[in-house]
Amino acid sequence: MAQVKSSFLDRVLTRIGRLDEEGLQTVVKRLARERGFLETLFNAIEDGVLVVDENGRIIYFNQAVTRMLNWKAEDVEGSPISDFLPELKWEKGRTGPAHHEFEVTYPRPRFLRVYAAPLEGEAKGSGMALILHDATEARQQTYEAIESERIHSLTLLAGSVAHEIGNPLNALHIHLQLLTRQVKKLHESAAAQSPANAETQEIARKLDHYLDVAKGEITRLDYIVTQYLQAIRPSAPQLAPGSLNDVARETLELLRPEMENRGLTVKEKLARRLPLSPMDSGQIKQVLVNLIKNAMQAMTRGGTLTVESGSGGDSVWISVADTGGGIAQEEINHIFEPFYTTKKKGTGLGLMIVQRIVRRHGGHIELESHVGQGTTFRIHLPSQERRPRLLEATKG
Repeated sequence: MAQVKSSFLDRVLTRIGRLDEEGLQTVVKRLARERGFLETLFNAIEDGVLVVDENGRIIYFNQAVTRMLNWKAEDVEGSPISDFLPELKWEKGRTGPAHHEFEVTYPRPRFLRVYAAPLEGEAKGSGMALILHDATEARQQTYEAIESERIHSLTLLAGSVAHEIGNPLNALHIHLQLLTRQVKKLHESAAAQSPANAETQEIARKLDHYLDVAKGEITRLDYIVTQYLQAIRPSAPQLAPGSLNDVARETLELLRPEMENRGLTVKEKLARRLPLSPMDSGQIKQVLVNLIKNAMQAMTRGGTLTVESGSGGDSVWISVADTGGGIAQEEINHIFEPFYTTKKKGTGLGLMIVQRIVRRHGGHIELESHVGQGTTFRIHLPSQERRPRLLEATKG
């Protein structure tokens, strides 16, 4: 097409001085048709086509660019490209093709790849044609592939850890129970002596303390192994109509002694009428246990934990908010990654498990945090099971 147009223009230019009024009108009409054809063609392309002159001023862009960047011709045409795409480093006088990659945040976050090449047939230092390709989905797929590979590595590691640590932990737990019984006998023997053997009783009390510490550490190690096992063997949710409110109340009741021991204030703001949602109540309770425990650990004594629920559109939601120190923005971007943790004794698996369970329910998580003010996790679940939609038959 470009060669045909070039030949046509060449012929017109060599005869332009000999054309009469009617001939000029014919030429103008044909040029208008070709311009219309090319504009239709460019606007049908999914990639953005952008043309700038030698000074980097925008002289043309197709409809795909307006969709990607929310541009309007009256605002953009004739303006420097650097005013609208500062991420694109404009190089005046470039004579060869170039590739760029950058992110834009407006009208929504997108990742763009740009191919820039000099306009064909123009002199050195002339304008450039830019092809903008939206690579957001491809980048997301790459990220998901990397995450999948990371999870696979986690699975192999966790399987080994669970096997190597699980059996010794069971043995330690059994022997600690046996030691506890012997210490109890030591207490009874010292108390039965006349007069009571104070030295033996003091030794028994110290042994009690040591055993309590050992049991606490065994419990913590057992929790870590359990987290690993849950990470490597995620079971498919057994969906049945359930109430987020009921699960929240059960979870709060389960953790209430620990919250009271920490001196926390608990606020329940559960919606009075909440639609049922297809869920695996056991897995959703696991989600809330993880989130509430994280919130408790984020607060000092006397903090406030707020659990709130609601609904909107075709979904129900529940949130867990704390008044802790908050999460820095650079940490939020990694918070769901396996092994990433902001806690001194964290496994870095809890939030990964939460995210996996929520996704398997067809839901999503929102996270809002402000340093020094606190953090809120909000879980959204569909209020009804999603089924394939059938297109209505058209009447002939």
